[in-house]
Amino acid sequence: MADTPTPAEYGQAAAAFLAEHAPRVGDDAAREAYGIDTVKGQKALLKSFYEAGFSGITWPKEYGGQGLTDEHQLAFNQAANGYETPNIFGIAQGMFGPTLMGMGTEEQKLEWIPKMINGDHVWCQLFSEPGAGSDVAGLRTRAERDGDEWVINGQKVWTSGAQRADYGALIARTDPSVPKHNGISMFIVDMRDPGVTVRPLKQATGEAPFNEVFLDNVRLPADAIVGEENAGWAAAVLMLRNERISIGTGARRTTRPLSYQSISAFAKKVGRTEDPIVRDRLAHLYSIDTAGTLLSTRMRQEVDAGIELRARGSIAKLAGSAISRQAIDVADEVGGSELISWDRQGNEPAELNYPDTTYGVVGAPGGGIAGGTNEIQRGIIGERVLGLAKDPQLDREIPFNELRAMIAPPPTR
Repeated sequence: MADTPTPAEYGQAAAAFLAEHAPRVGDDAAREAYGIDTVKGQKALLKSFYEAGFSGITWPKEYGGQGLTDEHQLAFNQAANGYETPNIFGIAQGMFGPTLMGMGTEEQKLEWIPKMINGDHVWCQLFSEPGAGSDVAGLRTRAERDGDEWVINGQKVWTSGAQRADYGALIARTDPSVPKHNGISMFIVDMRDPGVTVRPLKQATGEAPFNEVFLDNVRLPADAIVGEENAGWAAAVLMLRNERISIGTGARRTTRPLSYQSISAFAKKVGRTEDPIVRDRLAHLYSIDTAGTLLSTRMRQEVDAGIELRARGSIAKLAGSAISRQAIDVADEVGGSELISWDRQGNEPAELNYPDTTYGVVGAPGGGIAGGTNEIQRGIIGERVLGLAKDPQLDREIPFNELRAMIAPPPTR
């Protein structure tokens, strides 16, 4: 594309490219041929997108992007509806990349950003810890200066995709003598470093998409820090906001496990569609599921049009979680004991009687935790969208090392 195409021309070119180089949603044979369920296949697919001019669409040209407009991105999104697109690069492209462009050095941008959009690198987010989940600023992972290097020690948990990540965006405590939000810095970590240990966390579904990560004397160069030392909280907040927007505005496919279509199909399988109570519950699910889809679509269109959602991203994220929980109740009323019929082994899907619905019921409650709990989202919406008074936080002005001593004083003899 030597000359800058119009959005319409770009969309037409994208449609032609996708028809030839991307698998259709639901085409299992094509998924296998493209290796869409492997890291190698995902990287190769994104590489083909990049080489054809369909990755990093609105990112600056100096960092490997296409330098096009939000209208071009929207045209591509519309063309891509119904196709499988690379989906393991969300943390790089939707969260850390924008953060690096806003807070990183020019050298960091030139080094890392092109590889986020050309298929070279997969990234993960190293934020949550066993004792600092919803209260991310309570983290204890340490970053200590040793000459021209930083030495990292600590543990992270619930790290999505760490098992396949090349690099991670990590926040660690660099100054425990100041209040907890002020003594944090962000770093770039090589996930293949010998001091990094990744262990899978198996869920009730039998899958292990999350991990715990141990960092033992991991040495980082001085330029691995993102932004200013002890100013990492602002970067963390920006990344978390982007995460919630991504979760809340993601495309809500009708084939997902707890959609109205999936549960109504389940009701037909178990012969409950003539029950007036079941019909009423299905009608209720249809209304809230449709409302959630419309909300997500509207916010996604705002993002595509360059309108910043900021804290409003928490609304869509909270709505999606709440709708899933209500869908669980409907599935339970529809299926009853039939919902128990499930035989899942290891990490691979088994042949199930009712795979989609049963799997969704088991896995959906986690949506109220991932990306920030429902309670956290309500607090954000109340304070930053509705303008309500902020909840009192007595620990915000206390130095972190003093706070730890107050919470867990040293034992006395």
